[in-house]
Amino acid sequence: MNAIQDFALRGEHITLDALLKATGLAPSGGGAKALITAGGAQVNGQTEIRRGRKLRAGDEVTVGDTRVRLTGA
Repeated sequence: MNAIQDFALRGEHITLDALLKATGLAPSGGGAKALITAGGAQVNGQTEIRRGRKLRAGDEVTVGDTRVRLTGA
């Protein structure tokens, strides 16, 4: 079963690479870029390869066995 982690947005959106860094799913910006371009991240069940993808409250990001659910501030 996947671990689910909630992430409260501080603004209207966050980019996918920034979220991966902020949650510790990627060790650095370069690590986030590599993970995303390798197809290792899904947004709402779909593989996402755009690191600048804007995420908003209600979106869900999956990396491996970890799911991050974005919530409003």
